[in-house]
Parts: sequence; C-alpha cells; structure tokens
Amino acid sequence: MQNITKSLKLPFQFDTEKLADDLSLIVEEKWLPHYNTTGYSGNWKILSLYGEDGDDSNIFALSNSNSIKSETPILKKCHYFKEVIETFKCPILTARIMRLGAGAEIKPHRDHELGYEDGNFRLHIPIVTNSDVHFILDGSQITMLPGECWYTNVNYVHSVSNKGESDRLHLVIDGERNEWSDQLFFSLAPEKSFRPAPKEDYTPDTIKRMIEELKRRNEPATNKLIEELTTKLSGVTTKNKSHLK
Repeated sequence: MQNITKSLKLPFQFDTEKLADDLSLIVEEKWLPHYNTTGYSGNWKILSLYGEDGDDSNIFALSNSNSIKSETPILKKCHYFKEVIETFKCPILTARIMRLGAGAEIKPHRDHELGYEDGNFRLHIPIVTNSDVHFILDGSQITMLPGECWYTNVNYVHSVSNKGESDRLHLVIDGERNEWSDQLFFSLAPEKSFRPAPKEDYTPDTIKRMIEELKRRNEPATNKLIEELTTKLSGVTTKNKSHLK
C-alpha cells in the first residue's frame, strides 16, 4: 500500500535575520489568545497578518471561501513577511504569527479539513524556536528550524509542547490548492500519497465549551465562528440522536 504523506519539508529557506527583524517591528502589537482555551495550557497567542477583509482582530483559521482576503495593518509594517507570503503562488486564506509561550502546551487534537487532499494546506515557517520544542504529528516528532518551510497534515492528531525557556514563534500560512501547488507538492511526494485521514469530529461538549468561550470574549470577529460552531453542534447532535433510534 502507498505510504500516506503527512508532512513535507518544502524546498524554501527564508532569511532568518529578516524574519527576526520583521518580528521585532510587531512584537509589541496586541496578541490575541487562541480561542479554543480548552485545547492548550499556558500562553498561546496570535497576530493576524492576512485574512478576511484585512481584519487583524480575526485570528481564525476557518474561512468563507467567497470572502475577500487581504493583508492586515500589521502585515503592512512587515515587508519581508509579505515577501515570504507572496512566494506561494496560490490563493492565501490566512497568515498568522503563532506564539507558543515558554512552558506552554497545545494538547493533542485534529484540525478540520486542512490536509492537501482537502484542497487546502497549512505551512509552518519557524521564526524563533528552541531545542526543547516538541511537535508531534501522528506519533512522530518533526523538528522545524528557523527559516525552513514545512507542510503538515493537521487532520492527523498533533500536539506541541514548549519545554524551553523562550517562546516559539511561527509564521503559519493556510493556502488553497492550485496548479502551482500541485506541481510543487507532487514533485516531492506521489500524488496518490495524499489521502484523507480517518475522520474524528469534536464531541458536542467540546463544541459547547468553545462556543461559551467565544461568547465570553464578546468580540465582533467571533460572531461568524460562533455561527459555524453552532451549526456544527446541531449536526453532531442530530447525528448522535439518529444513532440512538
């Protein structure tokens, strides 16, 4: 049976000094905590560089494919980050700086339809990291170094722990698959190796907790995600009831 491609180191090496210089320009911006507070311990915060309507308060990966995506005021300050993002000749859905604090941990979880076979893909470009960061994807550790570029199929269970004494900061880009990306990805791994991961949905209780946390924050950018999660909760609840009949 053909192996499944769960991660790829892409053939890009970005300038680590320029990445750090751009980070220094925005490090004092208002970092927003990740909305799924049940999914991590410690500090996990985000700056939005590119997203729906250029809104830097919108830190969510979930996106309406028909919405207008554009750079945020934060990205306008960062010429090299913009150059890095424009390296990828495909529609950009989101670009964010993800900051995992020293001692923090992202608990094992799956993301929703973010494998290459779904028509979308997630890329990690480390800016600052340390040797005590452990990124585990489907039971295997992936070591990502500053300036490298990695695709990870986050439909598989993954977790991150930062046991070091410094924060870990990655530029994380979500792109939409196109002909350019097909040529890139399939030059590195066979097309048939990009196959769906086994499905595992959030439980109703987890979805309810996420909705409650978003309502507690009472921020305009959360309304769309609350609506999407409420719809998802309704579908999961209906499905569970049908199994009991």
